[in-house]
Amino acid sequence: MKHNSTAKEQSLHPAPIARAEVANINSDELDERIMRTLHAAAEKKAIETVVLDLREIASFTDYFVITSGANERQVQAISDEVFETMKKAGTPAARVEGYKTAEWILLDFGDFVFHVFDEKARRFYDLERLWRESKRVELPAEVTGQASGSLRSES
Repeated sequence: MKHNSTAKEQSLHPAPIARAEVANINSDELDERIMRTLHAAAEKKAIETVVLDLREIASFTDYFVITSGANERQVQAISDEVFETMKKAGTPAARVEGYKTAEWILLDFGDFVFHVFDEKARRFYDLERLWRESKRVELPAEVTGQASGSLRSES
């Protein structure tokens, strides 16, 4: 007899995050401010960091930097590190949203927006799927959170 999985069983195994097409640009071509945010996030062990190039499909910003933290404290720590690093470098965030709940914190730097999610919210909102027409920038392993492995299990 064939076993049919229930909705409850399926919710235990969320769909993987959608992946945008990899662009023909690499991190060497990114603005130094974006690279600064990537390194600041990596300092706090950000998970699965990606950069989406939105220049051809959006008028409100050029790039999304998207990353995750394993829990509320880490999400806030990543946000704090990026915020302080950029402020010290003379580029304060024009807007910060979602800090208290720490499910999805957004730091708006004008020509790029930094998003840090807890893993559940990242899968729910799935910006990579929503902006699938964007191109994904190829990043070095030391800033993607993949170099030392991810907290989520691969099966």
